[in-house]
Amino acid sequence: MVGEEKMSLRSRLSKYSENPEQEEAQKNLLDTQRNGHITMKQLIAKKRQLAAEAEELKPLFLKEVGCHFDDFVTNLIEKSASLDNGGCALTTFSILEEMKNNHRAKDLRAPPEQGKIFISRRSLLEKIELFEVDHIRTIYHMFIALLILFILSTLVVDYIDEGRLVLEFNLLSYAFGKLPTVIWTWWAMFLSTLSIPYFLFQRWAHGYGKSSHPLVYSLVHGSLFLVFQLGILGFVPTYVVLAYTLPPASRFILILEQIRLVMKAHSFVRENVPRVLNAAKEKSSTVPVPTVNQYLYFLFAPTLIYRDSYPRTPTVRWGYVAMQFLQVFGCLFYVYYIFERLCAPLFRNIKQEPFSARVLVLCVFNSILPGVLMLFLSFFAFLHCWLNAFAEMLRFGDRMFYKDWWNSTSYSNYYRTWNVVVHDWLYYYVYKDLLWFFSKRFKSAAMLAVFALSAVVHEYALAVCLSYFYPVLFVLFMFFGMAFNFIVNDSRKRPIWNIMVWASLFLGHGVILCFYSQEWYARQHCPLKNPTFLDYVRPRSWTCRYVF
Repeated sequence: MVGEEKMSLRSRLSKYSENPEQEEAQKNLLDTQRNGHITMKQLIAKKRQLAAEAEELKPLFLKEVGCHFDDFVTNLIEKSASLDNGGCALTTFSILEEMKNNHRAKDLRAPPEQGKIFISRRSLLEKIELFEVDHIRTIYHMFIALLILFILSTLVVDYIDEGRLVLEFNLLSYAFGKLPTVIWTWWAMFLSTLSIPYFLFQRWAHGYGKSSHPLVYSLVHGSLFLVFQLGILGFVPTYVVLAYTLPPASRFILILEQIRLVMKAHSFVRENVPRVLNAAKEKSSTVPVPTVNQYLYFLFAPTLIYRDSYPRTPTVRWGYVAMQFLQVFGCLFYVYYIFERLCAPLFRNIKQEPFSARVLVLCVFNSILPGVLMLFLSFFAFLHCWLNAFAEMLRFGDRMFYKDWWNSTSYSNYYRTWNVVVHDWLYYYVYKDLLWFFSKRFKSAAMLAVFALSAVVHEYALAVCLSYFYPVLFVLFMFFGMAFNFIVNDSRKRPIWNIMVWASLFLGHGVILCFYSQEWYARQHCPLKNPTFLDYVRPRSWTCRYVF
């Protein structure tokens, strides 16, 4: 990448040197100088020309310098981390020599045997102080202004229809209904995740070296852990969601927490089992079992990769925490008004006509705007505000929860940078473990397994939370997303590919919002008295004429 930028920079310089008009102007200037004088007009023209050339070359120069600096910092961190594992001595000259031989732009990622490296760093929107730049802050102000207009629109329309100001939030109160059930279920999930995996691992770790049949001993404890993951943590929250008929937002809280705790428990066991095995192999007298406090901190920390300790910040800025939570609630009300003003009228007032391509196309394109707004809001509310609030309260230092996904020119880069927290878990515990277990020759199969797992989990969450199975997201994720990952890959660097990524994201979110909203309203207006299992997987929106 750096080499390409360097060639581009050289080509720009050569272009200026090979320009015949420029050479002619330089020749005339030299002739003028030889005659013993130079006019003010010629001097001003030359200055303007040099300023234009410098302005055009400036972004290329800054980009190349930035790539070199990223390489230097990345190699510095990875080399320093290798010292803990008996690595070679670290010198600035060795790093510069390695950079000279191999200029690469790559993510901050340790070698496979070391795992993820945690360092103190701020989130990208704060790291480069984007919100301190007037132009970027203006975009933030535009979103606030749009929220105010949504609120005013709702109040004015309600006043015209009802003759009074209606300050009720019926949709919001319905979506987050039955919160007491959500709270006690979450406590049961959390306490079981805190106690059972830790107890099983501690018992296995202390008894592994003393057991006469370590393989059988490990299989028994591994089976018990698997029963907890699937039978208790995987089944009980789903049963509560369905048995108590929780509303959609309350369901999402429990199901997303269920998935998060399953991933946390897996990471805790996956990171600590090799340490116990190495200690037993070396016949060490001490068993490396983390403390309960370390495990408890990990359960709340905004990461899915377990470590005994993380980089910590010196203090907690409680004003910053309050501001982040305030922005989360602001985004929540923003989504409410988007549904109230853009989505509900679209699907409630859609004409009573049969399912057709025309109705579908109009629905998709009318859903693009609210879909894109919810994309931005979900990113800002969760990946930036929510995770940064918990990181600040826990003094968690590494806050790289996302990268500059908006600059992606390929889907492979978008998948790596959109949600770094989940991507790290999939990369180290699915992709890398599959390559280690089978062979590095099966990289495509390992990537396919990652896509399949991610698509299944996403569709599971939507199916349970919406009470119907409509695999639109699965098809988009598993087929189109995977195809784009190979077709629109990292070799695509031109700006046109960034436009293609954004266009496909806009269209994809419009498709998702349209299909799932149509199906939701179809099942509300065309209920079945005695639904069978097939009725939960058969699309109702294709036959319900009350919605179409």
